[in-house]
Amino acid sequence: MLLGFLLALAARVLRHSVSAAGYGDAICGRRHRLGYRRRVGRARPAAVALCAGLALDGLGFLLQVAALRLVPIYVVAAALAASIAVTGIVSAWVLSTRLSAAEWTAVGVVCASLSVLALAAGPGHFRHAPAGLGWALLGVDAALFLVGAFAGRLGDRGRGFALGLCAGSGFGVVEIAVRLLDVIDPTKRAFYINPALYALLAGSAAGFLFLTSALQRGSVTTTVAAMVVGETIAPALVGVLWLGDSARNGLGWVVVLGFVVAVSATLVLARFGEAPEPAESH
Repeated sequence: MLLGFLLALAARVLRHSVSAAGYGDAICGRRHRLGYRRRVGRARPAAVALCAGLALDGLGFLLQVAALRLVPIYVVAAALAASIAVTGIVSAWVLSTRLSAAEWTAVGVVCASLSVLALAAGPGHFRHAPAGLGWALLGVDAALFLVGAFAGRLGDRGRGFALGLCAGSGFGVVEIAVRLLDVIDPTKRAFYINPALYALLAGSAAGFLFLTSALQRGSVTTTVAAMVVGETIAPALVGVLWLGDSARNGLGWVVVLGFVVAVSATLVLARFGEAPEPAESH
């Protein structure tokens, strides 16, 4: 259990740290488009930075897959969402901003609730998924692409929320699909005939596409908050209802409380990535 929890946390630390490091460049790019001069003391090789980011992101995804094979989905989901605390800290360092007292408190609450959640989570005795759940995930993916296409036509405010929710739901499909892969072995035929594999690929594509689209315009705070909701609540419920996820005897209420507190504290930190308005120079 501890190993799975650490893998889940490490997965998102890697992936969110890469995202946070990219916020500085994104903000500089936005300022440049607005007519501000970018001050660069030393140029960073773009190709090297891109390759390093992709490598870390890929490693984070592999750790996430390993974690989902070891611990309940709700533990991984909470760690995925709560690791935005790492984004907040790294972003504050990259962007030279300060966390408020409430935000530092939220970071502490996130860490404490994750620790409680990991201790209260039940052993990884998972049952087989109901027949047809893999095909149902493919249906969810198709619905997400349709809803996302419509959401892209909304105004900036509603667009960020809707696309963020679609992105989170796509990532949530990935979490469930990993658990439905009975065999993760590219040399086996069973690996390729499992619909969960294609649900995983489509969910990943949907999440990346909609998150990228949402962040191009509109509020990052709104987008991230909606994504957190989409990638945590539904996958956790599916794990509990149909995949055998459980808590230790008598600690079900602790799991529920820890999950709710972790996600709620995460929403307090959802503003990170929001580009501050640059001060005008005179």
